[in-house]
Amino acid sequence: MLELARHYGEGPVQSHDIATSQDIPEPYLNQLLTQLRKAGLIASRRGPGGGHSLARPASEMTVAELITALEGSLWPTEDGSDQRRMPCQALHELLQELYQQTEQVLRSCTLADLLERERRRAFVYHI
Repeated sequence: MLELARHYGEGPVQSHDIATSQDIPEPYLNQLLTQLRKAGLIASRRGPGGGHSLARPASEMTVAELITALEGSLWPTEDGSDQRRMPCQALHELLQELYQQTEQVLRSCTLADLLERERRRAFVYHI
């Protein structure tokens, strides 16, 4: 997704180019692209000049959306709790807090935010 965000507005990116630049086996990448397309996060075009592109701007896609599209629910159950009986209620409450705070971070971070973080890291000089 970061590769598509980098090329947003430049036209579709071919899966071979993504696989090469990200060092991902192309058959596996194609599986991921299929899931992302079904989730409405990318658009794909076949044929000459075809490829993949973001379905909307990176600033409108949260990391939570990306994870959910590829992995399903963020937590063990829809309400963020584990169905198993916890022997310690305090531990259960702590895990609830962890789930809620993690979800808040993932929902507040966009693909554009990640791209910007990556760009800032590229300009760090060490003496």
